[in-house]
Parts: sequence; C-alpha cells; structure tokens
Amino acid sequence: MGVDYYKMLGVERGAKDDDLKKAYRKLAMKWHPDKNPNNKKEAEAKFKQISEAYEVLSDPQKRAVYDQYGEEGLKGQVPPPDAGGPGGATYFSTGEGPMSFRFNPRNADDIFAEFFGYSGPFGGMGGMGSGMGGMGGGSGGGMRGSRFSSSIFGDDFFGSFGEGGGSMHQVVPRKASPIENRLPCSLEDLYKGTTKKMKISREIADMSGRTMQVEEILTIDIKPGWKKGTKITFPEKGNEQPNVIPADLVFIIDEKPHSVFTRDGNDLIVTKTISLAEALTGLTVHLTTLDGRSLTIPISNVIHPNYEEVVPREGMPHQKDPTKKGNLRMKFNIKFPTRLTSEQKAGIKKLLGA
Repeated sequence: MGVDYYKMLGVERGAKDDDLKKAYRKLAMKWHPDKNPNNKKEAEAKFKQISEAYEVLSDPQKRAVYDQYGEEGLKGQVPPPDAGGPGGATYFSTGEGPMSFRFNPRNADDIFAEFFGYSGPFGGMGGMGSGMGGMGGGSGGGMRGSRFSSSIFGDDFFGSFGEGGGSMHQVVPRKASPIENRLPCSLEDLYKGTTKKMKISREIADMSGRTMQVEEILTIDIKPGWKKGTKITFPEKGNEQPNVIPADLVFIIDEKPHSVFTRDGNDLIVTKTISLAEALTGLTVHLTTLDGRSLTIPISNVIHPNYEEVVPREGMPHQKDPTKKGNLRMKFNIKFPTRLTSEQKAGIKKLLGA
C-alpha cells in the first residue's frame, strides 16, 4: 500500500472528519518548519507528509481510491479497473493507460494556511479565508501559486494570492494586557528561598473555538535575595479569546511585615529598646536569624540616640550572588527615666563628674 496515511496522522481507518482535523491541527503545529528552526529539514519533510495525508483522507474521492488501491493507485501507478471508481472518484487520462486516477499533492503551506483561515490558532486574520475562494482558480481554492511567511509563529505575513491576485499584509493580533497579582512572601522565604504552588483558573478554546474552564497549578521558585517588586511572568496564561493573544500572567513579589526585622536593600535592621543604664554601661543582644541561627552580640560602647551597631554579612543574600550578604544594623531606642529622686540626681552628677 506504500505510505500509511492513517498511521501518519495517528487515526483509525474509520476516522471521522473531526478526528482528521484534530490530528492535522496538532501535528501541523508541532512540525511546522517555523516551529523547528534547529531541525528544519526533518520538520519540512514531516510537515509535507502530514499535509499530504490530511489532504487525501479529508477528501471522500481521494480517500476512496486510497482505501482500495493504496498510495500507488492514488498516484496513478496502478490504474483502477474501471472508470466509475470507488466512492465516485474522478479519473483522468494520463497517457499511461486508457483511464487512471492522478493525484498531485498540494503545497503544504497552502493547506496549512487554508485550514487555519490564513491566521492560525493564535488569532490575527481569522475569518478572511472565506472571501478568497475564487482567487487563482483551480481545485485548491484561491491559494494556488501562493507563498507565505507564516504569521503564526511571529513572522510577517505577506505574499501574492493566486496567479495575478492582489497582495495583503497581516493585521497583527492584539495581545491582552498583562494580569498582575501580588505574591506576599515572608522575609524567611526571601532569605532562604522557597517554592510556591499557585492554583489558577482560566478559559481555553477547544478545536471548534468553544471555550472551557480549566485549572492549572503553577510552580514559582523563589530565589534567595529576591526583593519586593521582582516579577515572575508566565507567558500567555490568561484566557484564550478569538483573535487575541492571551495575556501574560505576572506575579509581583511583596514582602510581609516581620516581627523583628525590616529590610533596607540587602541590609536587615533591628531596633531594640534599652534602658539608660544599658546605654551607658553596655549590654548583650541575643537574636534568632531568619535561617534559625542564634546570634550573641556584645556591645560595650556607649549608645547614644543615633548609634548603630553593625554586624557584617548577617543581612539578606544578594539577588545576583546569594553567597554575598548585606549587613545587620542594630538601632536603639533609649528609655529615659521619667522621674529621679534628689539622691539619684546627686549620684549621677557625681558619677559623670558634672
């Protein structure tokens, strides 16, 4: 039988028209040469085979000849026994016998453009195909002799239609505006990094253009050191609509307030309230870091209202190089006594030499 068109499209021999369309849509999108720039030679061969198989099986006359005589009979290599032919197939005189069926595959690009309405599933010029049936004549509709640079994968779409027909340029499909969502993260998440799972619900279009709602789980890998305002983009995860490229789904990092630390760039700031006696005589500060370690920080300096104690490399990881870290900066609120006795005042004066 030569080439098995049914196997090539991955359908059963009794496949209906809808089955053939679904199979061709999937395989043509997979093997279109523009989608395979690194494997273009193989893709072109596959694309041509898929298109030929779809052209034969979607045409009742060609399919009837193929089912009875195989590829050889379809292409005139085995003349059928009578001119009536199975399924009302048409026969032509080829010079090789009194009557034989002759099948010449159409241009694969023409079949693709005609199938997708000269735009493809991502929108653009859908609906224009119905007005081009008369251009160029011939059994293939108005696309005979045409050559395209497909717009489906982002190239410009241009070319002459038919033989002597006019030319036209693609109307670039509109892309929906990005959908932005806040993604609150704790300082612990942004210090150590984490993975978040986000469940989304969106509408997608099936083969016939009808929409259905589906749910998806998106995985977001939070990297150590990410800052507020960092954006994570999932391209075209918005709702699918006719002639509109789906919106990008964008998550924007936000920082949850922390009970101990605040962030200033790559630095972490902690503010401690201490007594006047501690400010004058020193103290030891105990802290638990964002990754669970215990820090003991002795301070012997006199602490004045604008004093900062800096602990190097105990801040947030740098976003571009997490092995580097900012500093931990300690600030202090000094709690002054509201009342002093005469004896206390005298003692302080004596102590300070005032």
